Amino acid sequence: MKVYLIAGEASGDVLGSFLMKSLRAHAPQGVTFYGIGGKLMEAEGLRSLFPVHELSVMGIAEVLPRLQKILARIKETADHIRGIDPDIVITIDAPDFCFRVVRSVQKQAAAKRPLFIHYVAPTVWAWRPERAKKIADLYDGILCLFPFEPPFFQKHGLPAGYVGHPVMEQGYVDASGAAVRAEFGIDAETPVLGLMFGSREGEVARHGAILREAAEKLQATNPQLHFLAPTLPHIESAVRQALSGIHNVHVTCDSARKPEIFAAMTAAVAVSGTVALELAVANVPHVIAYRMSPLTYQIVRRLVRVRFAHLANILLNKGVVPEFIQDECTADNIVAGIRPFLKVGNDVDNQCAEFATVRKLLNGKTKEPPSVQAAQFVLELYRQKTDKTFVPYAKAS
Repeated sequence: MKVYLIAGEASGDVLGSFLMKSLRAHAPQGVTFYGIGGKLMEAEGLRSLFPVHELSVMGIAEVLPRLQKILARIKETADHIRGIDPDIVITIDAPDFCFRVVRSVQKQAAAKRPLFIHYVAPTVWAWRPERAKKIADLYDGILCLFPFEPPFFQKHGLPAGYVGHPVMEQGYVDASGAAVRAEFGIDAETPVLGLMFGSREGEVARHGAILREAAEKLQATNPQLHFLAPTLPHIESAVRQALSGIHNVHVTCDSARKPEIFAAMTAAVAVSGTVALELAVANVPHVIAYRMSPLTYQIVRRLVRVRFAHLANILLNKGVVPEFIQDECTADNIVAGIRPFLKVGNDVDNQCAEFATVRKLLNGKTKEPPSVQAAQFVLELYRQKTDKTFVPYAKAS
């Protein structure tokens, strides 16, 4: 079986790597992978067509300067898929890129049409619900991370499976931060603030000065405070520059130890995104902050239909995690919001109690790990859509 995967950014690389492991374990006749992904997917045997970080852009103002290159990559990817002639194409998040690739492939499809599945349902429940019908016209199936998502697509005839969130199988729940603290010379009682700048160059550019100012103000009243900034190789230098000159700063790109790194934190400030949900699963008290270009924000503000930005707040339908978005994304607001979480108290206890409920909502429908549920959905749909004799759920040896 030939499977073509497209992951558009760091979070998709995580999803893709877990899915690749599960597909390999459960596809009895073997599977060969092709496509686009990051280091984690490459470690599972994928040879990426081009560096995944080229697709890590977001918002109109960010995309426009790179539009010609992105369009060229869409054509290159579609041509590559047609040349590979895979059995299954799985696109992971990054809908603006992935949907255009799929549409291009389908316009000039080879004699044998692959099965098209999208992983991570676009947030049609948050904005532009009409997209659900367009996605149903484009794909053969969709993998949903949250329990309330499948009905949005099923009503348009698209098979949709709630498979849970792979963050639940990344080791956050039981991790210990003792080794990380020892490595950086931080004792068990010293407060450590995590600083997450996002996964895109534009996010570091927009938030770097704000997070730096917040860090300086916090350290001015607590000189013993340490800062731990897990990041990615392609933005590491920008993160280091943003925090240069501040005492007790530790920047790391060791993604394999992320659960331990999170466990070493007393609290955290995160640029909104998947990392914020990871913090909730890891039981790290935190706040989120986000700024986008004024043009993008004006458009998004008119389209969004939900009250919150943080997925934990959306799942719980209440503001458990403080959000500082756009004009509220200031150093003073961040300092005031995070300070209560840097010490023992009711703020920490109450937020962590709510995170326990979030974890229950991310497990999927069965006792299997989310990536296994995702692989089972893919293989069952493939069995249903082909005439081949196919045993979908072979037990891993």
